[in-house]
Amino acid sequence: MVFNIQANERKVFEIIQLAAERLDYDVYLVGGYVRDRLLARKSPDIDIVCVGDGILLAQEVASLLKPIPQVAVYSRFGTAMIKHKSMEIEFVGARKESYNFDSRKPKVSKGSLEDDQNRRDFTINALAVSLNKENFGELIDPFQGLRDLERKIIRTPLEPGKTFSDDPLRMLRAVRFAAQLDFNIEEETLEAIALYRNRLNIISKERVHLELNKILLSERPSIGFEHLFNTNLLDKVLPELAALAGVEVRNGIGHKDNFYHTLEVVDNLRKTTDNLWLLWAAVLHDIAKPPTKRFHPKHGWTFHGHEVLGAKMVPGIFKRLRLPLDHKMKYVQKLVRLHLRPISLTNEDITDSAVRRLIFDAGPEIDDLMLLCQADITSKNSERVKRYKENYEKVKQKIKEVEKKDELRNWQPPISGEEIMSTFNLKPSKQVGDIKTAIREAILDGHIENSYEEAVKFMNEYAADNKII
Repeated sequence: MVFNIQANERKVFEIIQLAAERLDYDVYLVGGYVRDRLLARKSPDIDIVCVGDGILLAQEVASLLKPIPQVAVYSRFGTAMIKHKSMEIEFVGARKESYNFDSRKPKVSKGSLEDDQNRRDFTINALAVSLNKENFGELIDPFQGLRDLERKIIRTPLEPGKTFSDDPLRMLRAVRFAAQLDFNIEEETLEAIALYRNRLNIISKERVHLELNKILLSERPSIGFEHLFNTNLLDKVLPELAALAGVEVRNGIGHKDNFYHTLEVVDNLRKTTDNLWLLWAAVLHDIAKPPTKRFHPKHGWTFHGHEVLGAKMVPGIFKRLRLPLDHKMKYVQKLVRLHLRPISLTNEDITDSAVRRLIFDAGPEIDDLMLLCQADITSKNSERVKRYKENYEKVKQKIKEVEKKDELRNWQPPISGEEIMSTFNLKPSKQVGDIKTAIREAILDGHIENSYEEAVKFMNEYAADNKII
């Protein structure tokens, strides 16, 4: 089969061919670029394998391009990269690999194209296209990767147990590709993932969370998380999420399967956002339901306080997965803590005061919180979903009205602690905090307007009543 090379890239590939001829190297397109082009997906990154020195080839290619690009050399990995127009082109010499049992870092030696294809993780990534003059554009497919692309199958080129034992990260990559491409994982490959799952222990948590992030940013993250669950990989990477699975029934009363509910929430949210940390909030929003689950004969199953406990669990999960312990973690923590608040407002008449408090507590995250809340509306009962969605719209409208009137987003009380200290000749103390809190609460409860003049008047009255003056 001849690979269809696009006109805008042909000239660059012909320059690569010429550079390889000068060095007497065979040269090939490989990997994700070939796969994605066959799937009609965009692929700005181009991987080039030569039977020779990849760094030397990159330097030779750069000398032939106009303007001459800078060559970024990564000597440790034997690779080099150049940027030309909208393309990033990486060069590496063909190699073969061997592994020690306790490491995923291979011993590397020079090899042939066949050696290089043998070391690839999946058949769909082992495809190569010749850039050599005698067979320019010919697709080289020793493992029937093209057939697997057509059948939408993830399969290892060699025996899957060896593939995953050598580099256990490939198990997560299989799941990630299945999610990104909406492919199925071939049965023998899937069985090997379950069998070799404990090999994941040698993988750094940073590499694990990068794959989880890519799964979350795929079009339907649930595909990846279901594979993780079914192969028991989820127990290795995020056991708290796996613990949500299952339905317990007592006295004929069952609760929803909170694992599949969570996947539905994540998929719902992914349709509206590519905010990775908002998607993490969706993954973790019900994480504390197992430890808070209780059964009451009159009320059935309850999960009281799961949002509070869930927020407390977030830092531990982020720390274990080496996710950032900065404002991103605090953002996820806040959304987990507040995710019940918007809909809970509809259990009674929605007061301006309750909405003010929600806006104040959510701050700049109010819009993201509402997106999470909307995605969290799931039920097999269509009438219940309809009712919840109507309530959600009421809350949204009320938030707009109160925001417009009170300007509370990113709000700070109109009187600072410094002004309170200056007015009453106070040093930093509990008294100052009490006054500031009283002003804030009076505004949020609607007792006074959100203005400097009203706040000053209230402050003086409060001080007099509490004998601060």
